[in-house]
Amino acid sequence: MNIIFCSDPLDPKTADADYELEYRTAAGLGLPVELISLEDLLDRQAARAVRRVREAATAEPAIYRGWMMKPEHYEQLYTALQQKNIHLINTPEQYVLCHHFPHSYSFIQDHTPESRWLDIAAIHSDINRVHDMLASFGSQPLLLKDYVKSRKHEWEEACYIPDASDRKQVEKVLRTFIERQGDGLNGGVVFREYVELEKLGAHGKSGMPLSKEYRLFFYRHRLIAAQNYWEEATYDGERPDLSVFVAIAQRIRSSFFTMDIAKTTAGEWLIIEVGDGQVSGLQDRTDVEAFYRSFLD
Repeated sequence: MNIIFCSDPLDPKTADADYELEYRTAAGLGLPVELISLEDLLDRQAARAVRRVREAATAEPAIYRGWMMKPEHYEQLYTALQQKNIHLINTPEQYVLCHHFPHSYSFIQDHTPESRWLDIAAIHSDINRVHDMLASFGSQPLLLKDYVKSRKHEWEEACYIPDASDRKQVEKVLRTFIERQGDGLNGGVVFREYVELEKLGAHGKSGMPLSKEYRLFFYRHRLIAAQNYWEEATYDGERPDLSVFVAIAQRIRSSFFTMDIAKTTAGEWLIIEVGDGQVSGLQDRTDVEAFYRSFLD
């Protein structure tokens, strides 16, 4: 299994500083490591981006470990690596499945808060479509995100809506979110039923509530890591029964993905979202060596 990392923007021969530990660990275990230029890839120069990747004599599998990218850039990377006989573990279709929330919702909808979404063009063309869609929520509170990310560290201004029927507040939070996402906005906007989660405290800078959440990594549908989601919070010794989430993971058509889960104040464990495992970060306390040993199989 090859592991593909992003290079340092100022030194193409070294790994990006945020992935240096992972790079050294993978290499130390004997996993082949390669470097690509994310800057060239985002500049639509895919062939140049992978110029330092060796060409394999026969087809070899690979995992990308690096920064998030939009689906079109992932597809360009996938194709450029294929031309070197290096095949990323998730196809472009599999990447979108877990990276863009609407595509994965059907797999998790029985275990996740109710959600609705519109693409950004539809919102710009007629804001009333938003209010029509939100009517089913009544006066429930909502959370707002795009197809990939929220602005949860800007909780009051660009994430939380206290009342779905408050048209003025909905539009204010929505407008702020879209403006601040700018060119980084992915696909469209998702509105999610707000469910009260068991609190572990509040973020020291943003004041955002920190909840009892965990991130699960699945490799070839096998659970390989379960991490505390919040590094800033103190967790007790409680661990959820993961059997239901392992069962759900078997249905997700991806070879490497994450599943974020959380506990509600009512004591129920639910799924927050899934994500492509290649662009999901490891927490500081992760046993990085154990994580990469999973790929030696």
